[in-house]
Amino acid sequence: MSASNAALQDTRVVHAPFVGPVERRSALDRAHRGDLEGALGVVASFDAGLRVSRRRRLAALLAVMGPGLVVMVADNDAGGVSVYAQAGQNYGLRLLWPLLLLAPVLFINQEMVARLGAVTGAGHARLIYERFGRRWGAFAFGDLLALNLLTIVTELIGVSLAVGYFGVSRSVAVPLAAAALVVLTATGSFRRWERAMFALVAVNLVAVPLAVLSHPHATGVAAAAVPRLGGGVHTTPLLFVVALVGTTVAPWQLFFHQSNVVDKRITSRWLGYERIDTLVGTVFFALGAVAVLVACAYAFGGSSLHGDFLDAGAVAHGLDSRLGAPAGALFALVLLNASILGAGVVALSMSYAIGDVAGVKHSLHRSWRDARVFHASFAAALAIAAVVVLLPGLPLGLVTTAVQALAGILLPSASVFLLLLCNDRAVLGPWTNPRWLNAVAALVVVLMLELSALLTLSTLFPHLDLRLTAPALAAGLLLGLALVGLTSRARAESAAQEATPWQRLTWTMPPLESLPRPAGSRGRTVGLVVLRAYLLLAAVLLVVKAVGLVLPS
Repeated sequence: MSASNAALQDTRVVHAPFVGPVERRSALDRAHRGDLEGALGVVASFDAGLRVSRRRRLAALLAVMGPGLVVMVADNDAGGVSVYAQAGQNYGLRLLWPLLLLAPVLFINQEMVARLGAVTGAGHARLIYERFGRRWGAFAFGDLLALNLLTIVTELIGVSLAVGYFGVSRSVAVPLAAAALVVLTATGSFRRWERAMFALVAVNLVAVPLAVLSHPHATGVAAAAVPRLGGGVHTTPLLFVVALVGTTVAPWQLFFHQSNVVDKRITSRWLGYERIDTLVGTVFFALGAVAVLVACAYAFGGSSLHGDFLDAGAVAHGLDSRLGAPAGALFALVLLNASILGAGVVALSMSYAIGDVAGVKHSLHRSWRDARVFHASFAAALAIAAVVVLLPGLPLGLVTTAVQALAGILLPSASVFLLLLCNDRAVLGPWTNPRWLNAVAALVVVLMLELSALLTLSTLFPHLDLRLTAPALAAGLLLGLALVGLTSRARAESAAQEATPWQRLTWTMPPLESLPRPAGSRGRTVGLVVLRAYLLLAAVLLVVKAVGLVLPS
């Protein structure tokens, strides 16, 4: 058996005939006999009945819950907590409504990758390689590796800053946190790993009492949550706006969520429950992010610390001085928890992708001995990041913001591949995107490209009037997207209309190797080449801008 076929066997398991043309058994279907929903997190392999009663539907939801909840709450990682704290400290509540608008965008992206995972049984990186070829797959994989390594650095920076508040040495805490994550992941027990993640998810809610300690005004928060034209965003530095978007909707989330759905062996039969899982995670994400922003806005508003963000560690000490020791300790705890959760999930998204590309076993169900490359790559990423974090003189706050901005710049590339895959009828059959979803996803791609383009232009031409440039740039991007035809809307709608509800419920993708290669399109190829060249330029200019902020003028 070849390496790629071995990897396929690791994630595609034959099960009962009701599932579809290429039968796969979910983790929900494989461990036990009898109705064990909820209590043990599994469903009997012979259980094909409809969930009619409320109790059985709730039990099935509890069994499916996990991938969506974990990926969404992990989005409030060290970079997220740092950026949301900076938003509140420097800009008050002005950026609250853009943050809330990003939550549904995040849900839409994650619903699409969850659907890809449940229907195809393949990881995101593997689908890109198989459907777009090795060249484009290498670009997407290279972006992920570079960005994930940098993101893991920011997660361990968060550990360093959080334990510093409590007087613990970072040279002890950072290696210890990395080692604990390696041990937890290498046990070969998906359920043990997931339960540990659930515990971290629960601790994330500590951000809510932190916001309460800042004594926020309900009317002021409600007013700031209403979208307004301008709304203070046009006066916010573009680098920070891009960082806010990049930390909220990050490329690593696509790779992790799809692979984790596959690893839990959730099939299209359970997709409705996985959507609820993702929606609940979105609510948890919004609660945590808004709580941090509101706490810092009210704690620092009108004080000498307003507009003087340094890093997340300084925020903890500032909250201590403004609101008292409990507030500082709660923020440090939120930061530490977010950093550990983020480091584990981001490193795992990279290990999943490496397994996809290398064609080796990659699953949390497998121990170190049974999946050496998968677990070794996870450990190596954490070890490299730990070494970087322990280097003296690293500008921690700026590094964190710059990495989130880089994620925002690279997001359009990941979103384009996602959009194309979700309109690939050979891959998704009746599960391809409807027209309205393509329109929303295309709009997100255009907005992200505009933000990164404005950041690039402001770097090249510091005196350019961006308020005049932005509308013309948006119109050009919309026209270009329409000409390239990235959404393939008619084909997606015809696929969805041909299938009955039962066919949609039981349809899964045939083996990737048996699928015909997608038809070539000159417009699509030109569009992807231009996008790749532009994003490379934008990333280089981001580094130049970040270095310019560090060096004395």
